Order: sequence, then structure tokens, then C-alpha cells
Amino acid sequence: MNRYLMIATVSALSLLLSSAQVFGAAGEEIYQVNRGFKLVPAIIMVALLCIYIGVGFLSKVSNTSGYWIAGQGVGKLGNGAASASDWMSDASFMGVAGFLYLKGWFGLGYIIGWTGGYVLLLCLIAAQLRRFGKYTIPEFLGDRYNSHGVRLIAASVTVIIAITYSTAQFKGIGLICGWIFGMNYTASVFFAAGVVCTYMLISGMSGVTRNQQIQYVVLISAFLIPLWILLRKAGGTGILPQLEYGTIISNLMEGKTAVGQMNAEATAALKTSFLPWGHGDFYHFIALVFTLMVGTAGLPHIMIRFYTVKNEDVARRSVLWGLFFIGLLYWSSPVYAAMGLFWNPTGGKAVADVIILSAPERAGLSNIFIGYLASGALAAGLSTVAGLLVAGASAIAHDWYATIYRPGCPDRQALLVGRVCTALLCGIVVLFALNPPALIAQIVAMAFAIAGNTIFPAVVLGIWYSGSNKYGALAGMIFGLGMTLLAMFGWMLKIPMFSDQGLLPATSSALLVCPLAFIINILVSKSMADKLDEESADRGDQILRKLHNLPEHKG
Repeated sequence: MNRYLMIATVSALSLLLSSAQVFGAAGEEIYQVNRGFKLVPAIIMVALLCIYIGVGFLSKVSNTSGYWIAGQGVGKLGNGAASASDWMSDASFMGVAGFLYLKGWFGLGYIIGWTGGYVLLLCLIAAQLRRFGKYTIPEFLGDRYNSHGVRLIAASVTVIIAITYSTAQFKGIGLICGWIFGMNYTASVFFAAGVVCTYMLISGMSGVTRNQQIQYVVLISAFLIPLWILLRKAGGTGILPQLEYGTIISNLMEGKTAVGQMNAEATAALKTSFLPWGHGDFYHFIALVFTLMVGTAGLPHIMIRFYTVKNEDVARRSVLWGLFFIGLLYWSSPVYAAMGLFWNPTGGKAVADVIILSAPERAGLSNIFIGYLASGALAAGLSTVAGLLVAGASAIAHDWYATIYRPGCPDRQALLVGRVCTALLCGIVVLFALNPPALIAQIVAMAFAIAGNTIFPAVVLGIWYSGSNKYGALAGMIFGLGMTLLAMFGWMLKIPMFSDQGLLPATSSALLVCPLAFIINILVSKSMADKLDEESADRGDQILRKLHNLPEHKG
């Protein structure tokens, strides 16, 4: 059987290599930083990669429980760190600073939305999902609504989210590897894919969780340490950059930068970007924040982390720890944006996604610090991609194959299918990542819109509204998915309605679509209540009682 895994992997990579020339023009951000092989950063990077792969090998699993949910033995602190690492992708590590650099005050919507989403998880979802205690989000929805149709749609949505989200991560990973090793963007993406597949195929969620805990330490220290030095070089004391960078912003609003005094027009533009609605307006800001909040609470690869812990109390506490760990990085992202504008005020969109490397380079930081910073960015990307691939592969192998297509199949066979799916998904993501359609943070926001418009309404109503049934869930999820994909394709086709200033932006569509998905679910459930079979009604009631720790119905 392992021969089939190797054949599938090689076939996927061969297809991608044959297509690489078509997409070779992507990744031009590499040319905005110093090119060429960098020895010290390369040593740091390779050492950390060896650690990740070694941890994966030592965490090798031989059953589906270990591969999908790490045997449900993760503690609150460990799961909080792993969740934060899983969460803080290159969209957080590189993309938020880049978007703040480009859009100024408007970029705060990413920070507010993403952290606010964890509050929704804590209040509405975390403990209840742990009480359910299975493997995947599609499995929860399929069981709650007693419907293979709901399970299949949820699994399909999970795969689409994994591909969309991972595309952004591979863009960030490719840019980082290209900067360190001097490779072009295409080669960098393939290199990163090889690393991810290696330790994913060996260890599954068990190794991913341990690696994510290590990667959190790497990424947060890599993000903060260079920042202190960078601020000192900009004229601050460097003791607490998060409270000191206001002086730098005040100077920027007067046109004072490291490259000299800016002209009046450039100064006015820079000043405007730091004020509310300098870029965007109230509607689009609220739409972005809302989309990221419900998207966070609807991401399958984040929800699945609550299955890995010991009990529901640990699930709640791990959310709080995760929020604390995430806050450390988000508190510092605006500082990098300000440093980017101080050291490179005219870089624009071309440099946005690599501003965390461009600013330290222009400030003359040692390659040791910049190399460790780049390794942190790689850790952020790898940890998130690994979690996404586990969620996507489990949706196919566990929910499609082992539950619907081949129920009762041996554990070993399901595990093999999961590993094959992991490799194939990685190959598909690489193909998309070779020519990404937008900035890292924007691509990720599209994945959040998918989750917020489909998974979030179905899960919340499945937990908190006893009247929701399979007909309402199917209608709501199909509507949410259809509208989100329409907005995404409209964005790529440059249709004004779906642009970042349109009525239904692909990055912010949940403000309109998510409430409609809730309403459709409720209305269809009510109208079809008399069509619901007794088995589905009883199954839903039993699961609701389990979710809320209520006694079983004895009638």
C-alpha cells in the first residue's frame, strides 16, 4: 500500500513541475529584498527544519486517533500554544504588517477581527465541540443533522478552505525561502512543500501539535527580538517597542523618514493613511472585522484543536491561552508596519508582503537577527499549513472515504488514505500558490469568508438551536458557499461589485452573506420540520443533550 502513496505523491509533483513554467512570474516580492544565498540565515533555517522533521519522526503514529486528533492528550497550555501557532500563519506574521504598511489604520480590521473571533469560539463553540468528542467538524455536522449530504458539503468546504488558506501560506513560505537560499519563487514553493509533506506524512496531528508548540516559541521570539533592535536604530530606546512607536508615527506624519524629508504630497498621503477612513470606509471596515470574526470561529483546522484536548474545561482554558499568545504578536505587528514606512516609505504594494524583511535590511540589522526573523516566518507558515492539511485530508479520508464510501474499513487503510490525501492536497496547494491572486492577508481573508458563511452558521445553530435540521443546514451551507465563491471569482475577474471597495468584497462578504445563511437555515428548517424523519429528530436531540451536558431523554 505504501507503494501507492509514493506513486500518488510523485505523480502530483510531476504534474506541478510540468505546470511551473506557466506560473513562474509570481513572487516578484523577492526582488524587493537583497537576493542571493545567505549562509547564516540558511544555517538557522536548516537547523530548525531538522528539529521539526525530527519531532515528526519521533511522534510517528500508527492509528487514526493519533493522526487526526493527537490521541486527545494535549493540555491547556500546550494546546493554547499549538492553537496560536496554528492560527498565526504567514498572514499574521507577514501579511498583517504588510497590510498595515499599505493601508494604515484600515489594516487594524485584521487584528480586531481575528482576535475577536477567538471570543466567539470561547463563548459559543469550544466546550460543546469537546463534549462531542469525535474527529472532524464534518463528522460533527453530519451526526448532528443525521445527514451524509451535510457531511459531504462540510467536508468539501473544509477542503476548499484548506486549499485557499494554504495558498497564502505557501506564498509567504516561498518568499522567505527565496530570500534565504537565493532560489526563485517557484523553486522556493516546491522546497517548502517537501518539508511540510515529510513531517506531515510521518506524524499526523500528534507530531504537528508538538511541532506547533516549538514553532510558537520560535515565531514569537523571532518576531520580537529584531523589533527591539530595529526601534533603537530608528531613535527609540527599544525597551517596549509596542508603546514607543507612537513617536515614529508622529515623525512620519510630518514626513520625517530614514531616507530624508518627504515632499508635501507624499507626506499628506502618509498622514491620511494613519487616520480613520484614509483607506476604505466605515462599511468596509465593519464588513472586514465581521467576516474575520465569524471566519475565525468557523475554521475547521482551529475547531479541530478542541478535539485534541483532555476535556471541555481544558478546551475553554486553551482558548484563553491561545488568545494571550496571539495577542503578543498582534500587539507588535503595527510596530513593524511603522518601521517599514520609516525605513522604506515608498515601497508600496510590491514590498508589502516582505516588509518585515525589507525594513531590517534597510536598517542594517545583522543577518543573524534577520535570519532568525525569517525562520520565525517559516515556522508560522509551516505550522498553519500542517494544521490545514490535517483538516483537509481528514475531511476526505475520514468523512468521505471511511464514513460514506467505505464504512467499517480497517484503521490502517483509513490512515493510508489520509496520508495519500495529505500529499495530494499539498500538491494542489502548490499549484495555486505558484500564481497567488492577491496579498497574503487578502487571500486568507477569503478563506475566512468561506468558513464564516458556511461552517459557522451550521455549527452555531447545530449547537444552540434545536429546531435546526438537515434541510436548513443544507440550504444555508449551499447558499453561503455559492455566494462566497461568486464573490471570489468576481474579485479575480475584477468586477467592481466584488472589489475591495464594492458592495460584496471577496475578503469581507460575511457581513451580508452570513446573516442570510443563518436566516435561510432557520426558515428552511421551520418549513421542512414536518418532513424530518423520527430518526433524525431523535439523533439531533441526543447530540444536543450531550453537547450541553443534559440528561438523556427517557420518553
